[in-house]
Amino acid sequence: MSASPPTIRSVKARAIDAPISRPVKNAFGVIRSAPLVLIDVATDQGIAGRAYIFAYTRLTLKPLVELIEAIGSELTGKPVAPFDLMTAMDARFRLLGWQGLVGMAVSGLDMAFWDVLGRAAGQPLASLLGGSPRAIRAYDSYGAVDPVADEKDLRRSLDQGFGGIKIKGGDGDLANDERVVKAVRSLIGPDIALMLDFNQSLDPSEASRRIERLAAYDLHWIEEPVPAENLQGHATVRATSAISIQSGENWWFPRGFAEAIAAGASDFIMPDLMKVGGVTGWLRVAGQAEAASIPMSSHLFAEASAHMLAVTPTAHWIEYLDLARAVVAEPVEIVGGTITARGHGLGLSWDEVAVAKYLV
Repeated sequence: MSASPPTIRSVKARAIDAPISRPVKNAFGVIRSAPLVLIDVATDQGIAGRAYIFAYTRLTLKPLVELIEAIGSELTGKPVAPFDLMTAMDARFRLLGWQGLVGMAVSGLDMAFWDVLGRAAGQPLASLLGGSPRAIRAYDSYGAVDPVADEKDLRRSLDQGFGGIKIKGGDGDLANDERVVKAVRSLIGPDIALMLDFNQSLDPSEASRRIERLAAYDLHWIEEPVPAENLQGHATVRATSAISIQSGENWWFPRGFAEAIAAGASDFIMPDLMKVGGVTGWLRVAGQAEAASIPMSSHLFAEASAHMLAVTPTAHWIEYLDLARAVVAEPVEIVGGTITARGHGLGLSWDEVAVAKYLV
């Protein structure tokens, strides 16, 4: 590694729409493919940093590409020092605010900057941050399932050694949620953690009503039972819930987590690297989780999350959902139901033939 840090030469963003192995149905619709923005940061030392973000819908791909490249052009010529760059971006967008597309763009850039540093040092990011890659227990993440039609897939997850299965709820009434949860619990047995994600679809009263009925099925957690910004609603549900409450994928940057923890909003937290402020934001939230003794899991981005959970004191679960499998040269491997960080930096490299195929 050079004595001086690499300097940003250029930032390129590309929009793709990648296939995923199975549709993800939730209370608000169906995700049939993965609209992604791939980020490449070139430096004066010939070291490139890579990251990707999940746009959720093709509608946001073009503005995200333009925003990332515009921010990148303002940072051209600056050393790759992520904490300093985050401070600069914070000042740039303080009046506008961090949520939404700006927050996603900033977080994605931060991930790519840390990837540069890991590659420059010839180390996995987990090692650069003072830890080492290690196996993190994983759960397989599904949408709303049909216990009969999806039985083969669910059994395949068990055969791969996953210790947890997450399914979506809230796409029907309580009777439907109970029917599905009961059938999936019967299928996977008592020793596999079963998580249920409501994707913010309920109000506190209805969430509490459903949780009371579903408690008999030994659910590991209930995820986002009410809108993410309703911290008091989360706390109200949690106060009477016999099941642990999980949330955090839609809380923005470390301050959002500080407010949620102060409100007693959940038993567990699960930052999303794309919304928490990338690696820089994750590290600050991990400190909060340790201080509050809150187990911390990941949301999406398994390649990068494996590095981050390896240095997270209260690491809990890593979520597996194959958003980028079609376009990365070395997809995530499931070994005995675990995922281990690998490669230098975040360990990401693109399959350029596939990227060309799925470019938007």
